[in-house]
Amino acid sequence: MIRVHPLPALLMLVLLVLSACSPATPAGSTTPVASATHTGETPNEPTPTATARPSLGVDAAALRGVSFQVWHAFAGESYQVFSEQTELFNATNEWGIRAVPSGFGDHLTLYEAMQVAIQSGDLPNLVAALPEQALTWQAEGLVVDLAPYAGDVEFGLAEGESEDIPAALRVQDVHDGDWLGLPAQRSARFLYYNQTWAHELGFSAPPQNGEEFRVQACAANTAFKADSSLQNDGFGGWLVDSHWQTVYSWLLALGGSVVDEEAYTFRNDPNLEALSFLKSLYDDNCAWLSTGAAPFDAFAERKALFISADLSEIPLASLAMGSAGNSDEWTLLPFPGLDGAVSVAYGPSYTLLKSSPEEQLAAWLFMRWMFSADSQALWVESSGQLPLRSSVLTRIGPYMEAHPQWQAAVSEPEWLIGVPQLASWRSVRYTLEDGMKYIFQVNLPLAEIPSVLDEMQALAEELGSKPGGE
Repeated sequence: MIRVHPLPALLMLVLLVLSACSPATPAGSTTPVASATHTGETPNEPTPTATARPSLGVDAAALRGVSFQVWHAFAGESYQVFSEQTELFNATNEWGIRAVPSGFGDHLTLYEAMQVAIQSGDLPNLVAALPEQALTWQAEGLVVDLAPYAGDVEFGLAEGESEDIPAALRVQDVHDGDWLGLPAQRSARFLYYNQTWAHELGFSAPPQNGEEFRVQACAANTAFKADSSLQNDGFGGWLVDSHWQTVYSWLLALGGSVVDEEAYTFRNDPNLEALSFLKSLYDDNCAWLSTGAAPFDAFAERKALFISADLSEIPLASLAMGSAGNSDEWTLLPFPGLDGAVSVAYGPSYTLLKSSPEEQLAAWLFMRWMFSADSQALWVESSGQLPLRSSVLTRIGPYMEAHPQWQAAVSEPEWLIGVPQLASWRSVRYTLEDGMKYIFQVNLPLAEIPSVLDEMQALAEELGSKPGGE
């Protein structure tokens, strides 16, 4: 295939992916059309249940004074909350169990530390790691199936507790019939949407599908073109965001996919239509790239009707609106698609590693305590991330009233979709980000997007073929 750019796209993608992991032609219409709702790519795994099983064989008296190591990569407010909750558990649990935490700066550093620990044999007992990382350790025979613990008569979950985990979060930790983890933290990216401005533009409701999104985004740009200034004619609409969760959410919402069972499938017509749809927004001035302004500043200054950002960043948007003196009403939306909407949930789960029966049970009891309704309510109110139990919403009424944008985002858990259950996803996910950046930063013509998908496919296959998704 003839290239029109001096730097081959695959080379650029490889370099970007490695840096992130280290210390068909378009249809005539660029709005995808389909008749079926996309249901996500997480395989249909059996729902983990806490059915009664034989005793774990550990007497409660044997737990007295047991300590265990827990490794994590929580940061910022989450680190503070986790530390405080760990101290509270150590001070109040009835068995005198002691959790000894070790924090790592990010999940890559944590994963690398785990790989070193595996080689030395000096492993922690519990690790709050990304689900795809746990798949690597499961393949090495290091991970404990949680089903016997959850179903234990004495030490297990109460009836209905496992089903209290939203389905998209619950299934993410079930693989090959084993329950590999209990969610520790999840967040998602959403569209931040200025309702007041949209009403002024003539829209009475948020966009419900891709075409309505295009209409509203283009209307925002048209409003800028109507004034006498030429300097602002590129503003309005959606501020382009290349974060991999944003790209993945758009692909799924617009009917695309990146996996089929155990194989990556970046190169397919729905993905081509989805990326062409997003690029056509830019080509038609209904989306724009920022060269300086931070997304929340652009949002607060009414330069973008839509931005995309993490759920936990609501306070940043509120701060920007206040600094700009903007009293507009705004909310959070999932990514509108063909028939319904999508937001990709992602984050670490507690993974129990093999050790002594007493240490394993002690670590499980810590996990169970962190999953309790009281602990989860505190976690949500402190971190502003997704509730890991549906019932938590009934316990945090004042928080939801004080945070209407957060309440809007979590009101429909069926929006949430997980990520592929492949160990290599920890590296391959950056391919989405790098491909999106390349398309927009070089202003790639629509006719050349198929070549980028070809290169994304090749890179995903290369990364996926390496042990552990290295």
